[in-house]
Amino acid sequence: MLAVVTKTDGGYTARFERRLKHPVEKVWAFLTETEKLAKWFPELSIDDLREGGVVKFDMQDGTFEELKILELKPLKVFEYMWGEDQVRFELYPEADGSCRLVLIEKIHKLTDHSPKDLAGWHVCLDVLAAVLDDREAKPHGEQWEKRYAEYAPIVSRLRDAA
Repeated sequence: MLAVVTKTDGGYTARFERRLKHPVEKVWAFLTETEKLAKWFPELSIDDLREGGVVKFDMQDGTFEELKILELKPLKVFEYMWGEDQVRFELYPEADGSCRLVLIEKIHKLTDHSPKDLAGWHVCLDVLAAVLDDREAKPHGEQWEKRYAEYAPIVSRLRDAA
């Protein structure tokens, strides 16, 4: 399911939602432990897991972008800055032992790069689900191209309406 992207007072919000067949504790570990995070988003590492701590993004050129952790409620909320935007993961346990993962990206300004980012998050969440299920993820490039083609017109419409 595609993210729902909406205009807000301070910019835009993209909301992704996934139902995962795993307990909150396992999913939380894959969001916050560098060794597990690397299996679905290898460019990220957790440097200091606390509010005010740092998530590092490897720019793949020998440099790192430091992303400040804004909110951390174990097993529930993990939020950090990414440039001018905010990335927030929320976990909700379900009665059957599974959980619902909600990723909310608060986007300051839509740009030509925004559909690329949205496609990237979409594919990353698909990879996370596959890793959690011990399945092989579909080739990232093909999936990213498909998702980019779906998000580009959504972003274009929102930018045109602004």
